[in-house]
Order: sequence, then structure tokens, then C-alpha cells
Amino acid sequence: MDLIHGEGVSELFQGQCLLFKHIFSYIDSMSLKCAIQLGIPDIIHNHGQPITLPELVSKLHIHPKKASCVYRLMRLLAHSGFFTKTIVHENQEKEKEEEAYTLTPSSRLILKDNVTSFLPYVLAMLDPVLLSPWQFLGDWFQGSEFTPFEKTHGKGFWDHCNQSPEFNNYFNEAMANDSLLMNLVIKDYKPIFEGLGSLVDVGGGTGTMARIISETFPHMKCTVLDLPHVVANLPDSKNLKYVGGDMFQYIPPADAILFKWILHNWSDEECVNVLKNCKEAIMGKGKEGKVIIIDIMINEEKDEYDVTTTKLLLDAVMMVLLTGKERNQKEWEKLFLEAGFSHYKIVSSFGMKSLIEHIRGIRNLSARLGLIGLGLVLRQTEALRGTGYQLRNGPVFSVCTALLPRSPELPQEVLA
Repeated sequence: MDLIHGEGVSELFQGQCLLFKHIFSYIDSMSLKCAIQLGIPDIIHNHGQPITLPELVSKLHIHPKKASCVYRLMRLLAHSGFFTKTIVHENQEKEKEEEAYTLTPSSRLILKDNVTSFLPYVLAMLDPVLLSPWQFLGDWFQGSEFTPFEKTHGKGFWDHCNQSPEFNNYFNEAMANDSLLMNLVIKDYKPIFEGLGSLVDVGGGTGTMARIISETFPHMKCTVLDLPHVVANLPDSKNLKYVGGDMFQYIPPADAILFKWILHNWSDEECVNVLKNCKEAIMGKGKEGKVIIIDIMINEEKDEYDVTTTKLLLDAVMMVLLTGKERNQKEWEKLFLEAGFSHYKIVSSFGMKSLIEHIRGIRNLSARLGLIGLGLVLRQTEALRGTGYQLRNGPVFSVCTALLPRSPELPQEVLA
């Protein structure tokens, strides 16, 4: 490559820019964490109108000499899309214009009083305990430990959760808040759950998702299956109960088994074992049942660049913290077939979650994949088992409307 004339020089400096961007990308995360620690999103929200830099500095109660540093922090976060800048006037005569900051949909999601706040998730993921394993990623590849997390801390991620109540609370609260967004799923996809008499939410934590379902369908008996210490002392209600157990050993019989963002934590072999337990659970009721999975699907060919980037980053997180991974369509299909499920469809979505459901007797539907996530509904199909029938053009797929909007702006009831 010519580094002196023409495109060679341009490519060299473009390469340097990309290199520097990756070197310093951690600053985006740390700046967001700093804004949360200072309470900046809540200060702007409580201000009730665009806030100027002097007003923000005054409410932060920091030394005036650091005002210029606050400006630089806000400039970076605004450039990243967490705040927007607008122009306000100092008085009614509009004699002096001043720059002010407002919230964006992303910063609204980290407000403390927002019922769907992702604040706990941000703080958990940016905890030094989770960041330090990245320093030993190269050493891990050359070692024998299961994960970089284990190499760094001498114990697995789940062991750390059990031994660190503060982090465990952050993690459980983050998962619960994510489940609150599933209100949108229940509203738009009631037919998926209608007709079910019972459902088990596997790895359902404190039961946020199951509670939403049980309140929407009062006739349905819902059960949360999680480790004994997770569900200990959680009170049962009329149609919601908690069971301590291990999904690798046994899953209670039900019309439907639900996994929300669970299987991506585990290896292929572990997922197949769990799905086999699911098949036994839904067959134990003596009638056709469902396995509903809400998770991420990688689709590099059809996803937008930023969507694919997010999914690949999450896949790297799984590699560093756990034995799981984010999967593409072929990898998901492989799990289902190995577990003994012969018939399913994928319902695509323009949001983080979507659904897949088997429809008996329907063939040759068009193949379409979700953008960010997938939800899966697997049903054991007695009519196909043992017949030697092969699905043409791969598995059965069907497309329905999005569970969450494609636009980054979530509905106002979520952001309020």
C-alpha cells in the first residue's frame, strides 16, 4: 500500500482513527456510569425543562472550577446520544442564548424512579468485578479455566452472585426491570398464552414476568422455578407459586414452559439437556404443550450494523462471564432438533424480544428472522414424530408484528 501519495495515506489515517476509537471505547461506558453516579439524568428530569450548564453544576454541588469538566462530560454524552442539546434564552427579551440539555429515550431508561429503569443493569454490568476479567482474556485462551471470569476470580459467575448479596440484588433487580417491558408482549401477543391452563417460568427470579402473565390471565396457574435461595421466602398468591429446584434435574409439568433470556447463559450441551426436560414436562400433562423462549438471535445478513454490533458484544459478554453464547438461527435450530423437537416457527420482531410457535399442519411458510431477538414456542408434534417427514427449506417460520418498536423511541408508558 502506498503510504505517501493518494489513497494510501488516507487509509492509514482512517485506520488510525478506527484503532483509537476501539482503544478508547471504554470511555463511553465509564462516562455513562459517572453520569449515573452524579445523578445527572434525574437532575435533568426533575428540573422539568432544559437545564443549562450553570444550573446543572449548581445542582451537582461540585466545585465551580470543575464546571468546564462537566461541560466536557455532557458534550461527550450528548454526542453519544444520551442527552440532546438545545438553545434557551436567558430572559423573555431573548437577549442571550444559552445551551441546555434534555433527556433522550436512552437516558430516560436509567431514571431511578422509572419502573422499567435499567439503572441496576448498568451498574451491575459496569461493576469492576465484571470488567476485570477482560484484562485476562488472552491468558484465558491459553489456559484451562472454563471462563475468563473464573480465571480472574477463582470462582464462577453464579458463585459470585451467591456470595455477593449487593451484586446479586443489582442483578436480580435488573432482570426484573427487563421483565416489566414484557407487558408489551402480553398486550400484543395474547393468543400465544390464551388457552393455557398452566405455565412454568424457568429461571424466573423473583417472578416479575410470571406475575404479569398471572395477572393478565387469572385462570392460568403460574409457577416460578429457580434456585432455592432465589425463591426463598417469596409469598405465593392465588395463581402464582414459587418452587425451588434445578432446571437441569427436573421441570414441573405444565401446558407451557417459559424461558426469558435464560438459555443464552448456557452451553449447547446444557441447553439440550434442559430442553429435553422441557419436553418431558409438557408431555407429562397428557396433551400438546409449548416451550416459549425469549432470547437473542444473531442475523448478520439482515440486521442493521448497530444491532449486529450490540448482539456480538453481548455474545462476547457471555464468553467472558459464562459458558453460554448468543446464537444464530442455525445454532438455535440445532438445539431444538437435538432435544427432540421436530416442528417450530420463528416469529420475527423489531425489538429485543420476539416469539416462535409451532403450528400443526402448516407447511412451507416463508423464512424470516428477527432483528434483535427471538422468542421461541416449541411444541412436541405427535403427528410428525416417526413419520420421516422432513420440513422443506428448513424449519417452519412465520412473521408477525413487532413486540417492541423498531424505533429507539419506546412507548411513553414505558418511559414515563
